[in-house]
Amino acid sequence: MTNRKIQMPREVYIDPGIVHDTAEICNSLHLSDDFLIVTGSHTYNIGAKPVIASLEKNNLSYEVIKVANASEESISEVEELITSKTTVLGVGGGKVIDVAKLSSFNKGVYFVSMPTTASHDGIVSPLASIKNPNTSISVAAHSPIAVIADSEIIAQSSFRLLAAGCADLISNFTAIKDWELAHRLKNESFSESAAALSIMSAHLITDNITNIKPNLEPSARIVMKSLFSGGMAISIAGSSRPASGSEHLFSHALDKILEKPALHGEQCGIGTIMMMYLHGGDWKSIKNSLEAVQAPTTATDVGISDEEIIDALVMANKIRPNRYTILGDNGISREAAYELAYKTEVI
Repeated sequence: MTNRKIQMPREVYIDPGIVHDTAEICNSLHLSDDFLIVTGSHTYNIGAKPVIASLEKNNLSYEVIKVANASEESISEVEELITSKTTVLGVGGGKVIDVAKLSSFNKGVYFVSMPTTASHDGIVSPLASIKNPNTSISVAAHSPIAVIADSEIIAQSSFRLLAAGCADLISNFTAIKDWELAHRLKNESFSESAAALSIMSAHLITDNITNIKPNLEPSARIVMKSLFSGGMAISIAGSSRPASGSEHLFSHALDKILEKPALHGEQCGIGTIMMMYLHGGDWKSIKNSLEAVQAPTTATDVGISDEEIIDALVMANKIRPNRYTILGDNGISREAAYELAYKTEVI
């Protein structure tokens, strides 16, 4: 039996205004005095500026690089600026965090996750999603040494992003059903504790659905805490299984088909409605929960054609052939895909 280490952040801060304490937190962790701030052009103003102010106040040196997407090219550009003494601060949305995570991992230095939105669970997980010309791949990286999530900044971001984060968490319900199925039928290894944590993260959203509203700091905190525990489930499992099943395969298929995909969480949410139907579960409650947080539940909501939904359903099982789900080894026929999307009111 091989030993496997579980990586977790050493310190986690999910608080309003916490971004202003960045330097103090980094000093308490005895991180280097040399920081590389990885951010985006939009997140520079809302997230990176207060980080810079905190570092300058404490006489800490830093460099800033803005990245536009989570591509191999962006990662190489960031890696060129990393020395053995650098601590990488990823200040931004999912793409920025993924670039910071993977470039720091490749160079063997610490990284601090500083999300400005709560749109998906990559904030703390040891996996990074990197875009290649035709596809998006999930690669092993490392967990952040710390998470500094300013719930005030997150609350001010577009509510569509927060709703997408909720939808990504709600998709844990079908991801776990798929994982249990693979455990029963294919004898795939299964972690009870990771599965329980994943389901708890999803319930944190569905049980608090009436409290999740636009521009409310407590709402941002609920979603952020749920994304954190969902990311921890991935760390415990050592794979994305607790948060990624057939609904994610459907979303990845859409990414391949669409010129401009919807948000990751939005696509996963729509996929969850249909996959819960296939599992014989309560798909209507999934749909209701998504509607309650203003997440899309139909193809029309996200500007996707009926045909593209069908194409994605038929293609989904081929995205990761080694990941067994309710879609089976052979996938589903066009007729079955149409009936599934029609019955669940997605089309």
